[in-house]
Amino acid sequence: MKNSTLLHLRIPFSFFLMPIFFFAFSIVENPDIEHAVLAFVALHLFIYPASNGFNSFYDQDEGSIGGLRNPPPVSSELLFMSLLFDISGIVVGFFVGLEFTIVLFIYGLVSKAYSHPKIRLKKYPILGLLSVSIFQGAFVVWSVYQIVARQTISQLMTDEKAIFAGILAVILLTGSYPMTQIYQHQEDAKRGDKTISRLLGIRGTFVFTAVVFGIANVGFVWFFYQFYDLRDAVLFQIALLPVLVFFSKWAWRVFHHKQRADFRNTMRLNFLSALCLNGFFLFFWLDKNGFLNN
Repeated sequence: MKNSTLLHLRIPFSFFLMPIFFFAFSIVENPDIEHAVLAFVALHLFIYPASNGFNSFYDQDEGSIGGLRNPPPVSSELLFMSLLFDISGIVVGFFVGLEFTIVLFIYGLVSKAYSHPKIRLKKYPILGLLSVSIFQGAFVVWSVYQIVARQTISQLMTDEKAIFAGILAVILLTGSYPMTQIYQHQEDAKRGDKTISRLLGIRGTFVFTAVVFGIANVGFVWFFYQFYDLRDAVLFQIALLPVLVFFSKWAWRVFHHKQRADFRNTMRLNFLSALCLNGFFLFFWLDKNGFLNN
């Protein structure tokens, strides 16, 4: 495999998507660990990198993209490897179950529709946003929850906790996704992609993210208080404090100097958010399963 192909698969970028998986996993009592590991491998080592590679192949970016400050030129090998990774992820998913295999196949189709020039959902601000927030959010939460909790689809559809968790994931990604596009306005304009961040503008993206993320935060507080206890809701707020501080400082700088809406700060926000959320959800799972008891 060429080094450029490996770089464009952006496997480490999967770290930023782990909070959705860990959220679903952490709220399941007595989870199926074997299925959880297989699902994690299928999604984060194969399906997400396949989506990254497919997107890079058709975007042909010259400027910075998520996880790559200076992306190298792409080759036909990238398209082949992205499809191979897709198939590999589906094969791993088959060992989890037929339903999960179908989920991975559908996710792959949507991710391709997001980037492929014949459809390219990415160029439509609302459709592009919804395709990401729904399929990387609720779709992943519900599918992971179902297999890890050993539920049928009918059981999942009547599980209030799972349903609300999926809705929260959609709101969370709706608020955070535009921030990942904020430094790419020029590149997106070259291709005619009217992303949600381009539609909102730089200031508008920050305001939109602040409002929607605020709604998501209230929803998470209610979720933990409703299904667990007040302590968990408070700990969630504490875990997100570093993100709130960084976001606020960055927004203040960008409002005075728009050039601060750059790749470096976007990646720093993504990393901090993922680190805090991953850390909290893993702590939450360890705590609820008695691993932290004296």
